[in-house]
Amino acid sequence: MGRPRTGARDMPPGAVDARECVGRLCGERTGAYVSENQNLLAEQRRTLILDEVRRRGGVRVNELTRRLGVSDMTVRRDLDALARQGVLEKVHGGAVPVVEASTHEPGFEAKSGLELTAKEDIARTAAELVPPGAAIALSGGTTTFALAHRLTDVPDLTVVTNSVRVADVFHAAQRSSGSRQGAATVVLTGGVRTPSDSLVGPVADQAIAALHFDLLFLGVHGISAEAGLSTPNLAEAETNRRLVQSARRVIVVADHTKWGTVGLSSFASLEQVDTLVTDSGLSAEARAEVSEHLRRLVVAGESEHSGDEPAQAVEA
Repeated sequence: MGRPRTGARDMPPGAVDARECVGRLCGERTGAYVSENQNLLAEQRRTLILDEVRRRGGVRVNELTRRLGVSDMTVRRDLDALARQGVLEKVHGGAVPVVEASTHEPGFEAKSGLELTAKEDIARTAAELVPPGAAIALSGGTTTFALAHRLTDVPDLTVVTNSVRVADVFHAAQRSSGSRQGAATVVLTGGVRTPSDSLVGPVADQAIAALHFDLLFLGVHGISAEAGLSTPNLAEAETNRRLVQSARRVIVVADHTKWGTVGLSSFASLEQVDTLVTDSGLSAEARAEVSEHLRRLVVAGESEHSGDEPAQAVEA
């Protein structure tokens, strides 16, 4: 028998993996309503709802209760939670997408509750790309934060980061394990703190310019064929340019919702990226477009693999 898909063993009986339904409600795929899927986890329901809102430009509560097979109260609670995160706007009888300005920069806490399963899948897969003893850089972001937790046991790493959150992960691991042999050496740049808890500005730029990394793992606000990698923060854009310039290989870690998002300032083209690690929610059209520009596209959770086997990759 084949091994279960990543994360499958954690699913409760009767639950539906949200990754199987990204971009559409499960009932649309099967041609029937999903009233039998009473055990969808809250995170999975909200992922499905948010994808449907973005795809269709709005949804009604009665449609969601019927298709998800849950109560009106459950759907309204889900919409309330998503509205608090700032990713949709509640309207009478349903919800619509939030139209964000290109300068809007959500805080770390607001972003940390989004696409949790996708970020964990991406972090798990990206960690397999890191050999012991490497010099790596991790930018700010919730996906690189998830990745940092996966790297604390990789021996002899040198980690440069402009993320206060990422640095805290490694420092906490060192405190809990004592002076463990092979523990990561962490360098935190200085700079001005952003809403995403990244350090940016001239101090950070100068520190990064003098360094050279084997691998850069870069979280992004938005990614598109036209704008490349972008952020709403001008100072962060400059710091990210320095990170890209100092890296031998650039690996972007971004879930599927980042595709098509454009921030105020572009800091790298897709041609400057070696690898994109994303989740299975990325559409076929987006995958084809990405592969025209990048050397490698790695989709987490789509192949049966372990730490001894390579992640599924599409070579462009």
